Amino acid sequence: MTARRAAVADDQRLGRILKRAEQAMLQAKSAALKPVGLTVAQYVALFELERQPGITAASLARICLVTPQAMMVVLKTMEEQGLVSRTAHPRHPNVLELHIAEPGREALHAGRALVEPIERRVLDAFSRTELDALGALLRRFAEAFDAAQS
Repeated sequence: MTARRAAVADDQRLGRILKRAEQAMLQAKSAALKPVGLTVAQYVALFELERQPGITAASLARICLVTPQAMMVVLKTMEEQGLVSRTAHPRHPNVLELHIAEPGREALHAGRALVEPIERRVLDAFSRTELDALGALLRRFAEAFDAAQS
């Protein structure tokens, strides 16, 4: 096997490891949020809406790393459930601002109590130095793809 082929095979395995880690995290969070009636996508959207009240759906989609179309599906369901509201921007009537409604805030806080132990378990598996290194490595991994697209 050539060095180039070996590198491609290693990258593919690394991608599988990252995907496995992501899936394990999503499955754990999904199971934890089930009693609250939230999906992971809804939880993340509510989390961001609490941090940034009044943002637009397009901005929320970018923050949540999903397409605007996918975010619209999530928001439509959340609005039907009374978790969020959309209101016209005071100066730009064609722009809708998103706000977390009280039932959404309650669901978020209940969900947070269930998700934080999962996140803590992952963080506790690493030292501070390892977490810093892992974060730096993952950022560099993503930037390698960003550079390839430029």
